[in-house]
Amino acid sequence: MYNALVLEYLKKHGQRLDREIAKETGISLTQVRSAISELESTKSVSSCSVTNFEDGVATEGMLCRISGYIPPAAPGKKSGV
Repeated sequence: MYNALVLEYLKKHGQRLDREIAKETGISLTQVRSAISELESTKSVSSCSVTNFEDGVATEGMLCRISGYIPPAAPGKKSGV
């Protein structure tokens, strides 16, 4: 049900943590994780487990992005060889 919303959010904002997706879309973290799992099974999204430390407290999460997505090159002059 929330798969399309999570997929569109990732297309618009790029790589994000599951709790960021939940906070910014208003979907519960459990529903976001379920949607990510379903999207992974169809190979639409790839994710990995991450541990962040904030004030010495470990927080487990999932870092997600669209599968096969390569961000565009940054604009501007490129360095020579």
